[in-house]
Amino acid sequence: MAPEEIITDDMEQLLAVLPEAARTKLAEHPRLSELVEIVIDLGRIMEARFATGFELLGEQAATHEDLQHVVQRIGDFDRDNRAGIERTLHRISAMLNRRNEVVGLTCRVGRAVYGTIDMIRDVIETGHNVLLLGPPGIGKTTKLREMARVLASEFDKRVVIVDTNNEIAGDGDIPHPAIGRARRMQVPNGCKQHDIMIQAVENHMPEVVVIDEIGNEAEAAAARTIAERGVQLVATAHGNELENLMANPTLADLVGGIQTVTLGDEEARRRGTQKVVLERQAPPTFDVTIQLEGIDRLVVYHDVADTVDRILLGMQVTPEVRLRGSDGQIEIVKRSRESVPLVSGVPQLGCLSREMRQAQSTSGSSRLFVRGLTRSKVERALRELRADAVLVNDVSLADTVLTTQNHAVEMSAYSSDDCQVHAVRGNTYSQVYEAIRQMFGSSNGSIEEFALRQVEDAIAQIAHSNAPMELLPQNAYIRRLQHEMAARHNLRSGSVGKEPRRRVMIYPD
Repeated sequence: MAPEEIITDDMEQLLAVLPEAARTKLAEHPRLSELVEIVIDLGRIMEARFATGFELLGEQAATHEDLQHVVQRIGDFDRDNRAGIERTLHRISAMLNRRNEVVGLTCRVGRAVYGTIDMIRDVIETGHNVLLLGPPGIGKTTKLREMARVLASEFDKRVVIVDTNNEIAGDGDIPHPAIGRARRMQVPNGCKQHDIMIQAVENHMPEVVVIDEIGNEAEAAAARTIAERGVQLVATAHGNELENLMANPTLADLVGGIQTVTLGDEEARRRGTQKVVLERQAPPTFDVTIQLEGIDRLVVYHDVADTVDRILLGMQVTPEVRLRGSDGQIEIVKRSRESVPLVSGVPQLGCLSREMRQAQSTSGSSRLFVRGLTRSKVERALRELRADAVLVNDVSLADTVLTTQNHAVEMSAYSSDDCQVHAVRGNTYSQVYEAIRQMFGSSNGSIEEFALRQVEDAIAQIAHSNAPMELLPQNAYIRRLQHEMAARHNLRSGSVGKEPRRRVMIYPD
């Protein structure tokens, strides 16, 4: 049977700082153990939000006095407008008006959960560098805290936690007991996290360094420096899956980095690929990645280097899926899936083997044959437009043909109800791009939506880390949309890099 989980929430300390109306309502509430946060907004009735649903706390709207009642009983707000209650894991975030006065508070309940890493305890014991991935709110920080405690208190290792927002060990100078014998280094400014990471290694001789949310290039470089010094790294990073990191130019170094390599003619023929392919640039910083997909479900990649290589080669990847059943037993299964190479988060069709192209030709995507056009231009346009199409080398397999007007008569012989022939005036990238946009225009909305969601995610991360965020490479039209969206949120942005890797960088205000 799995070890029983023990939860401590220090709820008395949180209730003690709340206005009387909220405190009285919550003190004997039957769902107190499910409480997620309390919201106090000026001029509105206070709310208690639970895992499912919410409840109003009283009938009177919150006043300035109610807000000040809380502010005076908690720690100081940092530059991210966050504060806490000393020796607890509760977090209080403020909303300010234009005069920097507090007009709203979000009081989030922090809980220390012991016994949450039994599913991955064997991975931690190996001493490998471990990276946790998963969407916000799924429990990465909770598991990270428990991993630090186990390594320090049960394995007697020298553990140092780099605690940027005091979310691992709580507010105040004395860390929360949930980290056990681990030591905690606070970070005065999120932009300086990479400096504190290096200080942890140089000044305090740790055997293990624990980091929450590696989010920019400087922090990724600092993580590699720590790993190269023989210190075990346990960390989380922005991204839901391993492929997210591979497609993120800022964080790709965590998994070895991706580089473009030009093969010789003979080697390209041997591999069955184009001459220009993607390869892993260096050994990964982290040996193992763990993707959290739910409270009782996670995916383990035990060999990050091999997994990245397989993804880039379009080979099958078989991660380990771990499930906890209702009886507490842990089941380990393999999950096979086909993988395709990544460039900016989408398949690089030119790197697919002949066998994989043939397999994709029956996958439901449009099958495109080109005549008289430079293939690399077509592939680039397909990538930038995220077109739902694959290139085929045999016109008999195609349902769409793209050619020049010089070859239009020749290719018209293949025109039928099952195969459409399109011609462009010349072999220029702009004409190829526009033709593919019109042919597969239904997919163009998805790239715009994807690119704008990138901006939204970046803005949210900037609010969290106050650090610049680099987006994925896009064409000029999409970059303009991203610049406009950043400007609407009063953030500065600029383009960096050269085509076709030119991309938008968004900076904190």
